[in-house]
Amino acid sequence: MPRILRILNRLIIGGPSLNATYLSRYMAPEYETMLVIGGKDDHEQDATHLAERLGLEPVVVPSMKRRINVADDRTAYNEIKKLIKDFRPDIVHTHAAKSGAIGRLAASACKVPVVVHTFHGHVFHSYFGKAKTNAFIQIERYLARRSSGIIAISDIQKQELGQTYRICPEDKIKVIPLGLDLDKFQQHKEEKRTRFRSRYLIAEDEIAIGIIGRIVPVKNHSLFVAAIARLIPRSNKKLRFIIIGDGDMRSQTEAELATAQIDYAYFPQEARAATAICTSWQTEMDEVLAGLDIVALTSHNEGTPVSLIEAQAAGKPVVSTNVGGVADVVLQQQSGIITAAGDAAAFADALLQLTENEEKGIAFGNAGMHFVNSRFSYQRLVRDMSNYYEELAGKRR
Repeated sequence: MPRILRILNRLIIGGPSLNATYLSRYMAPEYETMLVIGGKDDHEQDATHLAERLGLEPVVVPSMKRRINVADDRTAYNEIKKLIKDFRPDIVHTHAAKSGAIGRLAASACKVPVVVHTFHGHVFHSYFGKAKTNAFIQIERYLARRSSGIIAISDIQKQELGQTYRICPEDKIKVIPLGLDLDKFQQHKEEKRTRFRSRYLIAEDEIAIGIIGRIVPVKNHSLFVAAIARLIPRSNKKLRFIIIGDGDMRSQTEAELATAQIDYAYFPQEARAATAICTSWQTEMDEVLAGLDIVALTSHNEGTPVSLIEAQAAGKPVVSTNVGGVADVVLQQQSGIITAAGDAAAFADALLQLTENEEKGIAFGNAGMHFVNSRFSYQRLVRDMSNYYEELAGKRR
């Protein structure tokens, strides 16, 4: 039985954690997997429940954290080298940037036969200044030369990696889209909707527009606030705005809502039916999505946005900025509306189309549900990954 050492920088809410845990669980028994994770930052939402539900017991390397720290990174590198020597994997598969750097360097030093890295997103724009960004590009080019294969999670991301940033030749990049457990989003929807809306005081005649994710700069909640400030005076409907998530930019988002004179409440501390509320972190996303009517994404940069896949699986229309792999997961004017990044007026127009036209929202929701179920199941992910591992092992032989 081939052995895989799968390394993820931190087990927090998001696509990388779902991808790594599903692969670790569902590639058994054909592959034996050790899942290694690092330490999360204080403001990030822990996702150990994902591993627990799947019966996984990750090995934790606390020194492997998101921020660069020479001492911690050296410690993590040595710990992972020891794990490799003890476990003797046939494949080391890393996910995301920090674990991708430390894990691939350790695997290369230990002469692991196959080394694979998945880019779930990248930091080549909208994160850092020019000098720092260029340094990361040079590092990723070096690491790509130490890799047997590179995985992109969308066609657009492959083009960025191969052509725009020239991380490695395109023939070294394999596109394997995310795979998720989507069945739960279509089960007991009315019961879940009632529970969620009752908990957050959302009336049945109110249209609930939600944005899901960490409240951090790259997610650009400022655009969401600017768009809904334009939307409210133009709509004839009763509207509520639900911010699902939390993060170190929440205070700025709250200040922007106050400046826009939008009634707001941080619901964990002030449970009232304000026009806009923040629920903080949520784990039962099937219940959340059952309770929402429209799902928004306003990011500057994305890999493959899980929130949009799950929203469509739940039959919800979506509105998103045109960044990263969004165009690979949303059917423009069929399951949602994609607008230019940073354009608050266009985003508000798109939301208005859906708030004022219930039939369009229903049609978009049905189309999105059929689309994502055919492309983003975890069964397809496992099948694709197994075939790729066999391909890389064959080249090695």
